[in-house]
Amino acid sequence: MSAEAPGTAEIGNQQREWFRSAVVYQIYPRSFADSNGDGIGDLRGIIGRLDYLEKLGVDVVWLSPVYTSPQDDNGYDISNYQDIDPVFGSLEDLDELLRGLHSRGMKLVMDLVVNHTSDEHSWFVESRSAKDNPKRDWYWWRPPREGRPPGPGSEPNNWGSAFSGPAWEYDEATGEYYLHLFSRKQPDLNWENPQVRAAIYDMMNWWLDRGVDGFRMDVINFISKDTSLPDGVRTPGMLYGDGSPYYICGPRIHEFLKEMHEEVFAGRDKELLTVGEMPGVTVQDAVLFTDPARNEVDMVFQFEHVAVDQEAGNKWRPKPLKLTELKASLGRWQAGLADRGWNSLYWGNHDQARAVSRFGNDGKYRELSAKMLAGILHLHRGTPFIYQGEELGMTNMAFGAISDYRDIEVLNHHREATTHLGHTDAEVLAALAPLNRDNARTPVQWDATRHAGFTTGAPWIVVNPNANHINAAAQVDDSDSVYNFYRRMIELRHSDPVVAHGDFTMLLPDDEHIYAFMRSLPGRKLLVVGNFSDAEHTADVDAEWTGAALVIGNYPDAGPPTGTGIRLRPWELLVLAG
Repeated sequence: MSAEAPGTAEIGNQQREWFRSAVVYQIYPRSFADSNGDGIGDLRGIIGRLDYLEKLGVDVVWLSPVYTSPQDDNGYDISNYQDIDPVFGSLEDLDELLRGLHSRGMKLVMDLVVNHTSDEHSWFVESRSAKDNPKRDWYWWRPPREGRPPGPGSEPNNWGSAFSGPAWEYDEATGEYYLHLFSRKQPDLNWENPQVRAAIYDMMNWWLDRGVDGFRMDVINFISKDTSLPDGVRTPGMLYGDGSPYYICGPRIHEFLKEMHEEVFAGRDKELLTVGEMPGVTVQDAVLFTDPARNEVDMVFQFEHVAVDQEAGNKWRPKPLKLTELKASLGRWQAGLADRGWNSLYWGNHDQARAVSRFGNDGKYRELSAKMLAGILHLHRGTPFIYQGEELGMTNMAFGAISDYRDIEVLNHHREATTHLGHTDAEVLAALAPLNRDNARTPVQWDATRHAGFTTGAPWIVVNPNANHINAAAQVDDSDSVYNFYRRMIELRHSDPVVAHGDFTMLLPDDEHIYAFMRSLPGRKLLVVGNFSDAEHTADVDAEWTGAALVIGNYPDAGPPTGTGIRLRPWELLVLAG
């Protein structure tokens, strides 16, 4: 898989698209740093750690939602788009954070959730107040199925919610159901209504005028629905139908995103970043969404590669990772967006398990595999995203009882699986452990003190006990730490044009242990090889790489290859220049 190397003119255009050589750091505020001892991370906690981020070298901070919210889904249920939830601070704190980032040469990207609001948002409060309210059509309201009284089975269609249960909630006051693809407290906005779109664009412009540098847009490819809202296919073992064909990349999605660009980003988009989170998006879709000539978004978050360790894409049915499947997925996206569009690169985020526990070895080889994963990801073509704590090699958490969890997705699934699907508590807990979202939401481990330096109070979710040896204080000044390996990977992207602009060629696609690829520009090539196993393996690459200069490796005594093939130790990464 390869693409033509870009010429000088194209490189010039790419350099104006600054995000191609940038690295983004995601902060999940609730779990990052707590400044006031209430056990919940906040904006002032982030402000106090800006020097840490500056030293790491990141260019952009992506901030998960800090808007006013009842916190049903930890802030992804927004009740006021233009204010800060008191649990996180104030608008003045947000302004100070912006100033602190900008003075250090970093940008701030806000999470934007406009597929749905909280049911406590004033728009929805008005909408549900009466059928003839002017905002009634701002959301998706429908009566019960014809000839049926309200109750189970009478919902307007058979769609299931992403958080278990039906995607419809009955409102007794007006005798109709409203659509919620997520929690019942997250009603879906009706983007068919131009007043809804205008209100959203006004709000987005308000934030940009305040100094925000762009948006990461949550499930943005869900905003266009098939207005007939047909039933979805219901397969054996499913309580509800699959409605996703009728709201994933719906009929007007490109129209809506083009309009958003015209109303919000046009004229000031050169220095902004727009990222669309798009579950179910295909490579072909992504080419259209991210083609600069189409003026939609700069890049998308796709989920194909984080489903390869799941049976039929079901995160509650985990399976062992096959490296060939991971390479096939990531390679397909590299090839598909080689000529038009742009990739986002990530192992983890607030919705995924910890990368080193999922794709590496979080025991004996934790540090080596964390570094190897960093090198493999950051040297693909695209913009890398680091999720807080990933740069320390933070691991999954061994939760005990269901009462230890905080995530609504987990709690709802556990209830449904034990009450309606006939599974035992032990069975469900075992299935939850590897891939649940709370793995990524335990507090950042700053030091070895009580609660890992996250808070002086009682943390909202348990701190991983391995913080006594996996923490920032132990790594920032250790030149061989995971943190400083991430620093070197970021510096390489900033300094070597082949990393940001070079073409990508996948090598050894059928090897179950070695991940190998080449990046190239005229006169410059990098070979990247990584061993995804606990045993030694040989990368069977061209002899021309024998004796090639070592750019970076994750073993302290790494050196250039001297014999036939490249012998790699467990979880070893080598980057060679040719």
